[in-house]
Amino acid sequence: MIVSKEGASTTVIEVANVFRDYGDGYLQKFSKRMPPSHRRAFKDILRCRTPVMGGRVFECNHCSRLRYSYHSCCNRSCPKCHKSNNQAWLQGREKELLPVPYYHVIFTLTHELSGFMRLYQKDLYGLLIKTAADSILKLTADPHYVGGKVGVMAVLHTWGSNLSYHLHVHCLVTGGGLSSDGRTWMPARDNYLVPVKALSILFRGIFLGRVRRQFEEIRLPKSIWQKDWVVHCKPAVHGTRTVLNYLARYIHRVAIANSRILSVDNGKVTFRYKDSKRGTYIKTMTVGAEEFIRRFLQHTLPAGVHKVRYYGLWSPSNRKKLL
Repeated sequence: MIVSKEGASTTVIEVANVFRDYGDGYLQKFSKRMPPSHRRAFKDILRCRTPVMGGRVFECNHCSRLRYSYHSCCNRSCPKCHKSNNQAWLQGREKELLPVPYYHVIFTLTHELSGFMRLYQKDLYGLLIKTAADSILKLTADPHYVGGKVGVMAVLHTWGSNLSYHLHVHCLVTGGGLSSDGRTWMPARDNYLVPVKALSILFRGIFLGRVRRQFEEIRLPKSIWQKDWVVHCKPAVHGTRTVLNYLARYIHRVAIANSRILSVDNGKVTFRYKDSKRGTYIKTMTVGAEEFIRRFLQHTLPAGVHKVRYYGLWSPSNRKKLL
């Protein structure tokens, strides 16, 4: 339950409520086409913190009143799980931050490849993350820019705030790197890491080249070679921990929090989403319940796909040097 400003209590609407009320219709239409990860997420979210999961019973020492605490499903797509995991991850990464400037780099995949990426998620999501990191490592290794091995933490993000399919990779990058002999720190220039235009071209070329080699039978549209791919690179002017907090929200959280769902009524779901210009959740969208379920589940990652990876100085093989 939540309490409004007027003092009246209202019921929190959850993704599980939508699944419970309208999931049967969705399953009748799409169950044969649902990937195993979608089926598992659907089942787990329905069961999370319910008697089906089992749990523990607490008894008050004074009045003997019983309180039941049911177990969580721990599915990484569940909106109710992983808050403690998020904090633990954040604390661990904060210990590894170097006393240097950091940069926030965002790689956005051109939308013409969205359908292709959805078909081969298990192979291509990892390839996308690795390509983003490799592009940074290759360009920063150039003495014109850094001339050393930087640290890169890359986080895959598949959604827009309205639950649309919007593939992009967030990277936190050290503003400098370690020289090839491992003895000298090579700082980046003030408020400048690498040229964004060159990084965009490099990212596009490496990714499409790897896709072409891995999927020889696939013919991608030629237009994607000429189109500029969007890459943003900016200093973490609001503080490295601010960027780290921003990234942490996407590592152990899902496309929509239960608190953003405003109503479920007559087969429609209304939820809040972010105004991109203001950066606040002041806009609302209403979609059919089955469309809401589809949008939610499309951001469920296949088993074995990791949404956060570490490269350069942040890679496991260099962790001792980083410390």
